[in-house]
Amino acid sequence: MSILVNKDTRVVFQGITGAYGSQHARACIEYGTKVVAGVTPGRGGQRFEEKVPIFDTVEQAVRQEGAEVSCIFVPPVGAADAIVEAIDAGCKLVICITDGVPVLDMVRVRRFLEGKPARLIGPNCPGVITPGECKIGIMPGHIHKKGHIGVLSRSGTLTYEAVGQLSALGIGQSSCVGIGGDPVGGMDFIDVLELFNQDPDTHGVVLIGEIGGTAEQRAAAWIKQNMKKPVAAFIAGRAAPPGKRMGHAGAIIAGGEGTAAEKIAALEAAGAKVAATPAEMGVAMQAALEAAR
Repeated sequence: MSILVNKDTRVVFQGITGAYGSQHARACIEYGTKVVAGVTPGRGGQRFEEKVPIFDTVEQAVRQEGAEVSCIFVPPVGAADAIVEAIDAGCKLVICITDGVPVLDMVRVRRFLEGKPARLIGPNCPGVITPGECKIGIMPGHIHKKGHIGVLSRSGTLTYEAVGQLSALGIGQSSCVGIGGDPVGGMDFIDVLELFNQDPDTHGVVLIGEIGGTAEQRAAAWIKQNMKKPVAAFIAGRAAPPGKRMGHAGAIIAGGEGTAAEKIAALEAAGAKVAATPAEMGVAMQAALEAAR
């Protein structure tokens, strides 16, 4: 099993004719993802790679090609509207790769999502992959290995680093989810942890967080109360000075809240094996699995 996506998932790319959209749509198709449609207003009736139909609206892609998941490569100024369009058209999952989406736009999107049956991942995220079945977004498919460890991260590059370490140790992954590093987004750590906890094919989870906010502390409290599987973790930004943004819009320590030390202490108190450096994420998961046996 897997979470969120699998070999049968039918995907529409919003912004499929743009430079990045076309590049990554092509890579997803090559990986085996069922990309059934693209959307670029004004380009309806054309085809991508001579086989994927392009539509003017997501509603047309859903109605005519059965698209159920949208991957968004729309520029920041239009990304929020693209998310709303995909949800309104009936997509059950929307994955927004776009970086730089205005925070106020995302506040409006979050309000729009209330009560809707759809899920949002991102923005500013690398996407989702179920190894050997479906890749949606920008994750490098070749480093992944099918297996039983879930990977959940605010950082794209640290996701790839963790996956590379796990695969090198012979530890495969069930699904990997990059939730993005913006202060306002879709699914958070707890949302994804719940799915991994319920998935019988996921035997452990690597959680990668960073400074800023309190999402990791909330996740730690949830893990302590609910998680049935071993968790390994890493928190980026130990050396970041307070008040300075480090990489992600959400990675800023303000008012003494959101420090690496606080997050590490909370995760360790919840029973997670916390890696001291990014080079130790794989062995931390290995140790967590051994301790759970």
